Amino acid sequence: MNKQQKHVIAFATAFALMFGDGASAYLSLKLGEKKKQEAAKGVGNGIAMAIIISILFCAITLIFLPQLLNLFGCTDALRDYAMGYGWIIAIGLPFSMIGTTLNSIIRADGSPKFAMASMVAGAVLNIILDPIFIYVFHMGVEGAAIATIFSQFVTFILNALYMRKIKTIQFSKETLKLKFSIVRRVAALGISSFITQMTFVILISVENNLLGKYGVNSKYGSEIPITVVGIVMKVNQILSSIILGIAVGAQPIFGYNYGARKFDRVTKTLKIVLSLSVVISTIAFILFQTIPDKLISIFGSGDASYMEFACLTFRIYLMLCICNGVQIPAGIFFQAIGKSSKSAILSLSRQIVLLIPAMFILSSIFGLMGVLYAAPVADGIAFILAATLLILEVKKLKKPNYMQEAVSTNMKVGQNDDGISVNPEDTNTNVDDESNIDTKKPNEHMIITIAREYGSGGRYIGRLVAEKLGLKFYDKEFIQKLAQKTGLSEEYIENSEQKREVLDNINNGYYAGMNNADELYVHEANLIKEIAKKESCVIIGRCADFVLKDRKDVENVDNGASKQEDSGDSSNLDILNALKKGEEINTINFETKTSETTPPSRYNSGSMILAMENAGKLIEDEELREQIKGAGIGTSATRAEIMKKLERIGYIAVNTKTQIITPTKKGEAIYDVVNLSMPDMLNPKLTASWEKGLDMVAKKEIGSDEFMNKLEAYINSKVNKLVVKW
Repeated sequence: MNKQQKHVIAFATAFALMFGDGASAYLSLKLGEKKKQEAAKGVGNGIAMAIIISILFCAITLIFLPQLLNLFGCTDALRDYAMGYGWIIAIGLPFSMIGTTLNSIIRADGSPKFAMASMVAGAVLNIILDPIFIYVFHMGVEGAAIATIFSQFVTFILNALYMRKIKTIQFSKETLKLKFSIVRRVAALGISSFITQMTFVILISVENNLLGKYGVNSKYGSEIPITVVGIVMKVNQILSSIILGIAVGAQPIFGYNYGARKFDRVTKTLKIVLSLSVVISTIAFILFQTIPDKLISIFGSGDASYMEFACLTFRIYLMLCICNGVQIPAGIFFQAIGKSSKSAILSLSRQIVLLIPAMFILSSIFGLMGVLYAAPVADGIAFILAATLLILEVKKLKKPNYMQEAVSTNMKVGQNDDGISVNPEDTNTNVDDESNIDTKKPNEHMIITIAREYGSGGRYIGRLVAEKLGLKFYDKEFIQKLAQKTGLSEEYIENSEQKREVLDNINNGYYAGMNNADELYVHEANLIKEIAKKESCVIIGRCADFVLKDRKDVENVDNGASKQEDSGDSSNLDILNALKKGEEINTINFETKTSETTPPSRYNSGSMILAMENAGKLIEDEELREQIKGAGIGTSATRAEIMKKLERIGYIAVNTKTQIITPTKKGEAIYDVVNLSMPDMLNPKLTASWEKGLDMVAKKEIGSDEFMNKLEAYINSKVNKLVVKW
């Protein structure tokens, strides 16, 4: 493969890595935030962009191949070979690019072994097929190209097959629909990988030109420096690849735990990655400084001048290779946690911002040696930059108030991640930041509750009051607190708090007991009481005035949000209270008031799965309720599949846009049959009783045969009754 094809492939790989690594980082972050649907869209958009870009690259290369060869300086002697090789490689570009993108996603899905195996399989196949096509079939360079694209196709097929059974998300055609905000975010997260790949191409071109320019006037000539530095860079690339592999392997851990706000795990993982990377780079440094002659001999030998310059290059060029153990993991770390700008800065700093200018400056002063010394200078400065950014970030991670900062990561002022306008007044005030407490805090315990009806200005007034009095301010912080206490996602809490999302009874009606919204309100009320007991504060909305009605240190501010409908005296109420059973009252007149109740919202795909998970709450029997507490109907892995099957067999219909679930006529008929014949099947109590039996078997309180006999007897009795009834 000549350098012209290498440039084209390098460009293509850069784009593939941008969308692949970007999608994998997006996947890890959204999984940590428990936003699987968004994670799936990020993966789908990354793959869609890889498909589009790869087809464009293929078309451009096929149409403009002669012009591209001229642009990259192809000689007439190599033109025929380059054309033959280039046509075939261009056809294989989509397989190569999409396969690379999928490989990054598979790694983030928690299958690094499969990702490695698919790449190794392709590489081994290429090695095997190369001599077969070249020498057995006498196809020359075209044979080498065919072997390459065939191996790329195999890797692509393996990765594509994996996507059918991806573990962490539900991948579908719908996720491939492009959304600009998601594409932009994925590209931003992957820009570091793109820059790294592109800068490597630019670096080699600049370095070879300078080595040739200043080497020709040295005793080594131009050929020895270009050859030796190329070898040394490949050795350094091997070291960098090992360190990169360690860092990339930890990328999903960084992203997931950061998204889940488990910052202690993030810092622990970072320490492990840095420790391993520094140890490996230190060993490499010792080898480069002590046995450079042995290392260069692996790649062939030369005369005394060649060996002299080789040893000199190893010791100078790789003088500060230890710094790779910090700089490379730092770039991957910031990419994984969504700090794409910092990741891009680190990627650019060493290769473009530092190394290339250092080469020009030092070579103009020290000639050929200046090109060599430019590498450790760039490594040293890049290390200082990376270490500084890491230290500052780790300090932030250890702060109690960093939770709020993490929520707003990469969010522009006045915009959220999707570019939607955000009112600065609605920005959360951090509840854990002690610096928010003013010294003006009153000595006496004081709680101020403010209603937050739309248009009332409750939030604005509450924030001003809190600032003036030096009190803690609580509004959207409750979402974060509740998420921690309940395990529910912040998104679900925000969408569900104070909304009536009633759990439909599997029978056609509604339970009178507590539903998800009720449970949420209870948790929220308990949290309000805890906060009120703990400290003076201003609380916005969430029925805090009612929850704290028995406290004497509470000031309630309606702010026009609530109105007293009955402004008359209480004489009528007194009369009603004095009435006894059997007494008659005289009425002057009466009127009938007609009103309608608002029906509960229908289930959607997400709320139905949550209802299945929390089905145990509907069981009155305390022992049985505890039996499936936290488990519910099905497992986390099967609930979504249950929903898919119900839709597939025509029992329910799911709106593709709103995800609202509606029973079909067939589903309603099935329900009526079961309800009339075997109503126990519609009660989660049955699941709980079976789980209890299985638990007793596991604890050896009863035998498995006894359990199965009871289960069989129960089923037979129900079936026999059904047969008799029909």
